[in-house]
Amino acid sequence: MIIEQPARFLRWLYPEAIWRMDPTVKAVYLTFDDGPIPEATPFVLDTLKRYNIKATFFVVGDNIRKYPELFQRIIAEGHRVGNHTYNHIGGFRWLSRNYLRNTKKAQELIESMLPAPRVPESLGEGQLFRPPHGWMRPLQYQVIRRKKYRIIMWDLVTRDYSKCLTAEEVLENVKRYARNGSIITFHDSLRSIEKLKKILSSAIEWLIAEGYEFRIFD
Repeated sequence: MIIEQPARFLRWLYPEAIWRMDPTVKAVYLTFDDGPIPEATPFVLDTLKRYNIKATFFVVGDNIRKYPELFQRIIAEGHRVGNHTYNHIGGFRWLSRNYLRNTKKAQELIESMLPAPRVPESLGEGQLFRPPHGWMRPLQYQVIRRKKYRIIMWDLVTRDYSKCLTAEEVLENVKRYARNGSIITFHDSLRSIEKLKKILSSAIEWLIAEGYEFRIFD
């Protein structure tokens, strides 16, 4: 099993989830999970702004509650947002009814903090959801799909959160595994920020040099 790219059996488990975008188009989709937090999100936003790149932030509801100004900045700067549950909870450790309530609570907060109308460009066509850790129980998956969420997984997880990898190895993951249509996962989190400060600009510049366009989900 290749950790950086999801194994085939995972794609079979969640067949309606989006793992990769159009493989015929030379474009990538940058995503950032677990924020917003003041120790990491401003750096990510500053870096994206410097390169005039839009990304998708899968936000944790409780972090929005604590740092509403950061959430508002994400929206104001034209980025896409998605639901990452209210408390960053793993589906296998929670009863489905509690997991779904937690997801709903996060979505209600996200939508309550958006400027009118409630479905601006930051939400695009439909709600986005990414399960923490990439796992859900079958019932959770089916219900979330019926709620009209687009479940966004990834084609390349950089593992910027890993204590076993250096910043240079995280950058090498981007260079080795990025391809047409890749959904690339970084994290604006405490575990990742020191690595991102070292290599996020380098990763973006390498992708630009390779001819990739940067897109967000419609």
